[in-house]
Amino acid sequence: MGCGKSSVGREIASRLGCPFTDLDEFIEKQQGRTVASIFSTEGEAGFRAIELEALMEVISSYDGGTMYLSLGGGTLTTPAARTIIASSTRCIYLRASVDTLVENLTLTGLTTRPLLSGISSSQRPAVSSSPGGHTALSAVDKAALRRRVEALLSERSDLYEETADVIIDIDSLTTAEIASVVCGG
Repeated sequence: MGCGKSSVGREIASRLGCPFTDLDEFIEKQQGRTVASIFSTEGEAGFRAIELEALMEVISSYDGGTMYLSLGGGTLTTPAARTIIASSTRCIYLRASVDTLVENLTLTGLTTRPLLSGISSSQRPAVSSSPGGHTALSAVDKAALRRRVEALLSERSDLYEETADVIIDIDSLTTAEIASVVCGG
């Protein structure tokens, strides 16, 4: 969540001339509603069931060659999804520090990230528009975001590392630089 999986995946697919699928975008198109809306009506368990079905569909439609698939940050919390990914793909974990994730999430906003919307209203980040049109969080709100990111990483980082075939530390790297590491130069 916030490490740039989709941006990096698009860059790699462009460089290699291969297909790219963002699993969250695939789900939204298939379901006709946003991930946030699915979380709102179905809850996390309902979303994870939909996500697993979508993952199986994407993987089963794979016809060989190279394809890049960007998973949602919580996909690997589902044991069946981890099994599918471990047995059917070469999984790359874009590992980022909490500082990097908080900075990236601060720049991209939180409205499309259901597990960050769980920050209580007293802790919900206040947003303001920056001159570049990005939504930014105040320094006080970054503390609440940092705590949530730390909690999610605490729950997930072992799963990411156990499933990954390759781990790339991405702090201080641009999207193009990460893509170059993945593509081998």
